[in-house]
Amino acid sequence: MLYQLYDLYHASMTPARIAAEFVKTGMQNPFMPLSYTLMGRAVAAQAEMFERATRKFGRPEFGLSSTIIDGKTVEVTEEHVVERPFCDLLHFKRATKRRDPKVLVVAPMSGHFATLLRGTVEALLPHHDVYITDWEDARQVPMAAGRFNLDDYIEYVIHFIRFLGPDVHVIAVCQPAVPVFAATCLMNSWNDPLKPASITLMGGPIDPRVSKTAVTELAEQRPITWFERTVTTDVPWYYPGAYRKVYPGFLQLSGFMSMNLDRHVGSHLKFYQHLVQGDGEGADSHRKFYNEYMAVMDMPAEFYLQTVEIVFQKHQLPQRIMKWRDPETGKLHDVDPHHITKTALLTIEGELDDISARGQTLAAQTLTPKLPANMHYHHLQMEVGHYGIFNGKKWRTLIMPRIRNFIRMFDKKVDALPASDLKHIPDIKAPLWKA
Repeated sequence: MLYQLYDLYHASMTPARIAAEFVKTGMQNPFMPLSYTLMGRAVAAQAEMFERATRKFGRPEFGLSSTIIDGKTVEVTEEHVVERPFCDLLHFKRATKRRDPKVLVVAPMSGHFATLLRGTVEALLPHHDVYITDWEDARQVPMAAGRFNLDDYIEYVIHFIRFLGPDVHVIAVCQPAVPVFAATCLMNSWNDPLKPASITLMGGPIDPRVSKTAVTELAEQRPITWFERTVTTDVPWYYPGAYRKVYPGFLQLSGFMSMNLDRHVGSHLKFYQHLVQGDGEGADSHRKFYNEYMAVMDMPAEFYLQTVEIVFQKHQLPQRIMKWRDPETGKLHDVDPHHITKTALLTIEGELDDISARGQTLAAQTLTPKLPANMHYHHLQMEVGHYGIFNGKKWRTLIMPRIRNFIRMFDKKVDALPASDLKHIPDIKAPLWKA
């Protein structure tokens, strides 16, 4: 019923939203005298803010049609190389013959679409052959496709790693740090020849016990039955995924917003001021960010509930008691970080991260004592929050170059970087963290 009420609210607001769009367009028309007055701009600003507040934001596009390699513009095309019910593997194919490291970016299944990592991919493209997991909105997946839980997520990661072959480097942003770490444990324990050459874990909850946040405290204070009863619901009959149990995107978005409500309110007040003042650049920057931020997807309830229980309540991974059930055979496998002996590890954290706080990701280093000391690396980026470790200026200029150098240290089958690029890479000849 919750889902239906939400959709009914949006449907009921359609006439008012259309009227607001009409007012905004009229007040911004250059032939309208009022459009040149403060009052006219204020009316247009109010109409646009109302229209955006009552709109459903659709799935965004990556829109990465080119990149710069060796100072030249190179065409980039998107191709779906693997298609599965809950996720496609998307390749950003560059029109170049350069042999760069093959990188799999595992995007989070945590409300937002993979396009949230557009800036991440854009910065990697000049020097990497980039693939990304493009997760599907659960409400669009028919019940016939079956369930999807944390075990299935890990199986998807293993499948994609094997598809990309040997010497692949995996970057996990936020939530997928746990399934990527688990998949690496399993593939190392099997001595799988296709195991990743390296993994980079960025702002992920490897051990949430290390530092508390609002996210970890909520998970610890409530029983799993509370989450199942309170935040999961059935997809309505008029969607392709009818009757699938999900954690709806609109509930996730309300949670995101409430964690930093003052920041979002301030941002929207500034947006209004930009509109009234005629500051098109400032307004466009706000639209670009919130068009992405407000576009949300539903998450399979079984995946969400299993993640809450295993990662945030029972802390099975850092205690080395986590089990993975093979979705195909039903066989249980130990997920023991001590099995990681041949996959290099880089952990990235942000000083101001209030979602996966400092120490939660670094914990992966102490959990892998059998990995040689010269394969352990850690980077703490000062003055950035959760979003800043994979997007923005510090990501492009400080974090990404360090990842780029780390990957190339453990990939010998690639072309050398141009001298013009080498001078921008931080020197990390010695491990930043030692076991």
